[in-house]
Amino acid sequence: MENVVLIIHLLLALGLIAVVLLQRSEGGGLGMGGGGGGAISGRAAATALSKLTWLLAIAFICTSITLTIMAAQKSAGSSVADRIGVPQTEEGGEAPAVPALGSDLLPPSEGDNAPLVPSAD
Repeated sequence: MENVVLIIHLLLALGLIAVVLLQRSEGGGLGMGGGGGGAISGRAAATALSKLTWLLAIAFICTSITLTIMAAQKSAGSSVADRIGVPQTEEGGEAPAVPALGSDLLPPSEGDNAPLVPSAD
């Protein structure tokens, strides 16, 4: 059921994008100049497109709320904070010891005998 609502939601989003892009620009901003005439012009076409925009927007919001409710019901009773815990080892023993401060955390000093890069000999 959630997949069906999600597909409808995506189709509504694409339809809403298409209808908004088809509308005539009526002001400044990025659509300056707006152009005159064309196949889609006149007040009747603008009214029909704006009504379709409102219809698609309302349906988009409804599917958004529906998906939110479905997701909330699916995760009811569980929290991300509940999943955070001390990792348990399989043997049931204690967690591995933290290395002593400064021993394994620093790079080897110049006086160490171990080379930084293995030789190709």
